[in-house]
Amino acid sequence: MTPDELYRTVMTVDPPATETPFEAATREFLFGQVWNRPGLSIRDRRLVSLACVAAADATGPIDDHVYAALRSADLTIEQLNEATLHFAVYCGWPKASHLETTVRVQWHRVHAERGEQPEPWPTLTADDLGPADRDERISLGQKEFVDVNGVPAPPSDSPYFHSGILNFVFGHVWRRPGLSRRDRRLVTIPCVGLSDAATPIASHVGSALETGDLTYDEMQEIILQFSAYYGFAKGQALHDAAERWRASKT
Repeated sequence: MTPDELYRTVMTVDPPATETPFEAATREFLFGQVWNRPGLSIRDRRLVSLACVAAADATGPIDDHVYAALRSADLTIEQLNEATLHFAVYCGWPKASHLETTVRVQWHRVHAERGEQPEPWPTLTADDLGPADRDERISLGQKEFVDVNGVPAPPSDSPYFHSGILNFVFGHVWRRPGLSRRDRRLVTIPCVGLSDAATPIASHVGSALETGDLTYDEMQEIILQFSAYYGFAKGQALHDAAERWRASKT
């Protein structure tokens, strides 16, 4: 597809005029090359890009990408809500609050443009919160931690590990059915990449590759997509982590 055609496909609206170097580069590089590459689906790239624009607090791009994800039907409202929760874990609740509000606004916008009443907002019950038994949640969290990260679970010797990591992050969020583990990787990797936190970067890049949830080539595409939306300087740490993993296999 041409850059303009791909812009229409991705953003679901006609492309604006290109009058500045920034606008020209956006069209020719971002849509002419990055989104046009075959290594990831458009849906995959949406999850990576949404995490980036939400983390950047970029109001216009957040609106545009949430709207496009819903209008294209690449992501359902349930999947966007799950992505928002997962994003909150790795990038913070204040930023996720903005994303949550945007999802609601754009959900109504899409239906209004179709001349439809919005479908009922998904309802949740206590059963959606997982096991009520606390010991069971910790046990499940320990297992999920190992399955996701490929290393032993941490000890339950601090509120951060016991209540946060084992009970909530891995005892609940990673186990929720709304997104696949691979989808959650596509949200997590951009979030840890922008954090500059060396251990989570190495852990999540390495475990995604080690488990086979993502191939090395897919990881390279994620890093490029991330770099295009959040900066190549930030992308360097993700790239280096992937290269260290590859070197460990030779």
